[in-house]
Amino acid sequence: MFSRYEGTAWEARFLPRLSSREIAELPKEKALVILSIGAVEQHGPHLPVMTDALIGEALLTRTMEKLDTDLPLWLLPPLAYGKSNEHTGFAGTISLSSSTLQHVIMDIAHSLHLSGFRKLLLLNSHGGNVDLLNLVSREIRIATGMTVFYIMPHQLDSFEDMLTDVEREFGIHGGDYETSLLKAIKPHWVSDAYAVKEIPDMQKYRYLTLEGKVRFAWKTADISASGVMGDATSATADKGTLFMERITDQLAQALAELCDFDIAQLNSFQTPKEPHDEISIHSDRAR
Repeated sequence: MFSRYEGTAWEARFLPRLSSREIAELPKEKALVILSIGAVEQHGPHLPVMTDALIGEALLTRTMEKLDTDLPLWLLPPLAYGKSNEHTGFAGTISLSSSTLQHVIMDIAHSLHLSGFRKLLLLNSHGGNVDLLNLVSREIRIATGMTVFYIMPHQLDSFEDMLTDVEREFGIHGGDYETSLLKAIKPHWVSDAYAVKEIPDMQKYRYLTLEGKVRFAWKTADISASGVMGDATSATADKGTLFMERITDQLAQALAELCDFDIAQLNSFQTPKEPHDEISIHSDRAR
């Protein structure tokens, strides 16, 4: 029995499950369509190359179970592939070019717009997509007038009580956070015997960072022999479950807020009067 598309997320919230007629009849004013974008790329010798895409899908699956059933939220089929060329040279990495990924997302957004949808959320679970998705979000806004949101779910919580300072700064790929999540989501996909700890030698720098204050262009092979940036040896399934629950608690609240958001209400300034209106007023006073 085929059972992939089951549960709240993939039944009640899965947009392609509906017919064209049903989608045309959906209320669109507050409806938020969610596109999960991940990656298929190496995550060290211990994690599957599907890690990022799997995390994004799992987070959405759990989040949908926590939401009010009346919220107009709709999921698209997740886009597994991302811009992963920083991992080129490691077996199993499958990368889209930045232009290809941008065009795919733009085309999806245009299609949604033609169906009457006004809001789109790009939910990203891969660091290599960040800069592109910031760019494409604005391009969609300009081209279609849609309200476009962008989020990386792990940024909703700092996890200061669960991860070391070093891990939160440098554990950006295949480390404690991602390995713990995979142990909770798909434990039999994790090869514990091959888990490693590899931290880029950057703690001596005050400003230079991998993803923070001052950045530099890097590919994975520049800073990691194993493909890991972080400490996978400290990961546990219990931590992964807690990561999952804390992120999805925050994400559920965020999604409810996005449904209510109206970008037109941000500009509180009144439309200035035309110069001729002022002239007319002064002329009346003169008489």
